[in-house]
Amino acid sequence: MSATHASSPDTLDSALDASSDALDDANDGEEKVRSGIQSIEVGFRLLEVLTNEPGAMMLRDLAKRAQMSPAKAHRYLVSFLRLGVVAQDPVSGRYELGGFALQMGLARLARVDGVKLARLALGELRDRLDVTVGIAVWGNLGPTVVHWTESSHPAKASLKLGDVMPLLGSATGLLFAAYLPRGKTAPMIERELSDSRRSAHATGPRSEAELERALDDVRAHGAARVAGMLLPTIHAFCMPVFDASGDLALGLIALGHEGAFDLSWDGEIAVALKTCASQLSYELGFSEAPR
Repeated sequence: MSATHASSPDTLDSALDASSDALDDANDGEEKVRSGIQSIEVGFRLLEVLTNEPGAMMLRDLAKRAQMSPAKAHRYLVSFLRLGVVAQDPVSGRYELGGFALQMGLARLARVDGVKLARLALGELRDRLDVTVGIAVWGNLGPTVVHWTESSHPAKASLKLGDVMPLLGSATGLLFAAYLPRGKTAPMIERELSDSRRSAHATGPRSEAELERALDDVRAHGAARVAGMLLPTIHAFCMPVFDASGDLALGLIALGHEGAFDLSWDGEIAVALKTCASQLSYELGFSEAPR
């Protein structure tokens, strides 16, 4: 007479491993052909899922999201657990990112230079689209141009490194006014609003109500654009790059002459610049809140 024993988690995992081996042979064969590189990429899918999830996950759910069998996912997770990249709750059995994953993230953030990354990314974009591009950061006097690269047909914008852009009369200024705390921008806004009320030739919002409408539009589109506001016949976009804290780190600028510069939100320039800004935000550790 044989005794019947309850299956342990290890026994179940072993059974799952055995039953799924045949299904995974084709994928494993491809991994061997690629000398292990494919294996790293496959395993990384598990880390991507854990990174994007708000909480710890059960093996079956994690494997499903990573598009692999539970047995295959378990084999990778065993290695990740040993390395500290993944942690497992001893009670619930759920998996979460481990301490070493945190250390890697902190090390990356400590070394990253947002302006340097932006210069490299904008260089590629300028070459591909042939538009004038630049970078602005918040300085002591306001949004300040720290990088500028002309296209093959210069826009004659008369801008140079160190120039401080007006908050209310430029795409760059409107972007910073929309995303920075009002306490930082209030003195500059008040001064520019006062000046615009006294000038018949002022551009941009001329009252608090007009300003709020303009800033709401910037936030709604996730970017600022102007048509001939600061300089006649010159159109411009400015896209936000955020840091790990969700604060505005810098603005990416693109500008050109009307007639040769596509100012539509779904045009090639706007889409490419926004994609570039999103990638840079990711590089700086920004994680957009789930909608």
